[in-house]
Amino acid sequence: MRRHWGITLLILLLFLVFLFFVNLFLGSVPLDFKTVWFALTGFGPAADPSHVTIVLNFRLPQAITAMLSGAGLAVAGLLMQTLFRNPLADPSILGISSGASLGVAILLLTFSAFSGYVLHTLGWISQFGIILAAFTGAMLVLLLITWLGRLLINIVSLLIAGIMIAYVTGALVGIAKYFSHKEDLQAFVLWGLGSFSNVGSSQIPVFTFATGIGLIFSYLMVKPLNMLLLGESYAANLGLNVKRSQLFILFVSGYLTAVITAYAGPIAFIGLAVPHLARNIFRDSNHQLLLPAVMVIGAGLALFCNLIARLPGFESSLPINAVTSLIGAPIVIWVIVKKKHLYSSEL
Repeated sequence: MRRHWGITLLILLLFLVFLFFVNLFLGSVPLDFKTVWFALTGFGPAADPSHVTIVLNFRLPQAITAMLSGAGLAVAGLLMQTLFRNPLADPSILGISSGASLGVAILLLTFSAFSGYVLHTLGWISQFGIILAAFTGAMLVLLLITWLGRLLINIVSLLIAGIMIAYVTGALVGIAKYFSHKEDLQAFVLWGLGSFSNVGSSQIPVFTFATGIGLIFSYLMVKPLNMLLLGESYAANLGLNVKRSQLFILFVSGYLTAVITAYAGPIAFIGLAVPHLARNIFRDSNHQLLLPAVMVIGAGLALFCNLIARLPGFESSLPINAVTSLIGAPIVIWVIVKKKHLYSSEL
């Protein structure tokens, strides 16, 4: 069985590498292998400088962002589904994504009100401000959820409280949007559609490091996650500090969601769909297998959606949220129809 897992993971990993390079070749301006090779390595016949710029400054950062975002959201979704024992849980269920949206909305409102300028006219300052505001809003909601997690007796109560927080932040976002300038409101709507092109080449090291930290910490929870599948009482009898483990899982999932939402905007369905797809492919609930599996599948699905969003023939990229929803929703429906009893004993 383990050999079968290894072969399947290797095939998925090779397909991920294939999708990564296809993202460098295809777009509104298709490029050949020699151009991409020269841009990445500096070896071979010299290529058109504008094409090299397209690869290094646009397509490569976009592909890396998509890959890391897909992996991070897929892991966050798996952690949430295991924590709440709910196949419908996803990274946004506790209002952390809504907190990021609230941070951006407040920034747009307050900056316009006190400065008299619309934020989107300030170039990189605007981009940095939006990232900082989104991350701050998401982390504040995460800290609130963590505090509530210490007070509430069971995880179901925390889930309900998180959903209520999402409603409150959504209402505050609506109020902030109502008082925003038309130009900033348009910028907020575009941010809310999500995009893997928001992260420039200069921001890739920070984004990679921040996302990598979350992915590494998720691996520390393999044993507690497997124990929680058996039930809280059984896990406690095996010596697990259930409350502390739940809070740590919650924080890691929320942290990944906060970082990715801050940089790429809210990305729908990857966190919900990928864990279902991984369980269906490997037919196992062992997190030692599922964690690397959802990373690879999530990264591949995000790269595929990014490729669809900017297929040749489109002058600009389609909203990534629209593409992920169109692809992710049928995946979930297909898995549920095909495996009617997939979660009867797992979650």
